[in-house]
Amino acid sequence: MFTVNGVELATETFGDPGDPAILLIHGGGHSLLNWEEQFVQRLVAGGRHVIRYDSRDAGRSTASPAGAPPHDLRDLVADTAALIGALGLERAHLVGMSQGAAIAQLVALDHADRVATLTLASSTPGGPGHPYDDLPGMTPELLAALSAEAPEPDWHDRAAVVDYLVEAERPFAAPGQFDEQAVRRLAERVAARTLDIAAQVTNPFLLDAGEPWRQRLGEIKAPTLVLHGTDDPFVPVEHGRALAEEIPGARFIAMEQTGHEVFPRRHWDTVVPAILAHTSSR
Repeated sequence: MFTVNGVELATETFGDPGDPAILLIHGGGHSLLNWEEQFVQRLVAGGRHVIRYDSRDAGRSTASPAGAPPHDLRDLVADTAALIGALGLERAHLVGMSQGAAIAQLVALDHADRVATLTLASSTPGGPGHPYDDLPGMTPELLAALSAEAPEPDWHDRAAVVDYLVEAERPFAAPGQFDEQAVRRLAERVAARTLDIAAQVTNPFLLDAGEPWRQRLGEIKAPTLVLHGTDDPFVPVEHGRALAEEIPGARFIAMEQTGHEVFPRRHWDTVVPAILAHTSSR
């Protein structure tokens, strides 16, 4: 546990602290468990010191009352920058997914000295809640699924919570690619470990993202890799392409038959070497 900005952040580290450090930043509603340990170990095998952590309201970190977070997205940005220092690092290679990628963008803009490289997955230019006319919105199928979303479960009924977590992930997967058994195994671990599961799945989506920063993306100096699923129903692939175009020198990799989800195992043979190459000699 590290105390930064008045909150405690649960953190796990892997590999040799002398190796280049990769900090994994999970998406909204997720926790450090969403970065599978086998994925982490592949990065470690490539000579990286890997850190995964729970942001506020996630996992075993400090949680606010569900439905009433007193912080905003910029506080999560400040937490990430402070955590890098608390870990004894000057800089880290940031790998962020969805909301985690928004946080990584802002760390690169407002705490540039803390960032060695950026890897941004399932992201959008300018942050969540900032729609742009030139980019498509959610797919009709996802909008329909969200409008018919099941009511919140009894948060003290673990079996009901697991079912809820599984069904919450289903509409974000690419058609025909939802691995229910794997998602259920992860949901069981998440339900068993999380201090306040209601806060984890509620509060991240209530945070004020602040002023849009799309117009600032050209200021990012950190070498950037953008990965995006071709079947992302939440932020369609055009968002990832636009993000890569607006960050100077960014490289874009499309993940075929992938939705709005953490790197599927079937893509690890592509994603892991890409991240290792991106984070070498930086």
